[in-house]
Amino acid sequence: MNALTIRLLAAPEAARLLRHAVREHLGPDGHPDAELCVTELLSNVITHLGAGTPVTLRVTGGTGRATRTRVELTDPAPRARPVPRQATDSDESGRGLALLEAVALRWGVTEGYRTKTVWCEL
Repeated sequence: MNALTIRLLAAPEAARLLRHAVREHLGPDGHPDAELCVTELLSNVITHLGAGTPVTLRVTGGTGRATRTRVELTDPAPRARPVPRQATDSDESGRGLALLEAVALRWGVTEGYRTKTVWCEL
């Protein structure tokens, strides 16, 4: 299975780079919501762990019509688990996991020895 793997430090300016890399990797038949998921997962790391946190993005599948796309973002904070919130109309943030839930077939968290991976399948 062809996979895209990128290691970098989480930063707002990295979102554009990751979206572009995902678009290039998946090609014209790729899943259009993969870029949204990458942006939301990265944003969660920046918000809850801070800019400069080392992360690894991995995207697998999605290069054929019937293939699912799996997006994973791994960070070094296994105990900082994402929790969906009910954002109000006046909240400026708190919708990332709701967006992920809305576009993904399923999503979850896998805890490693010293890492956590938040993943979704499209």
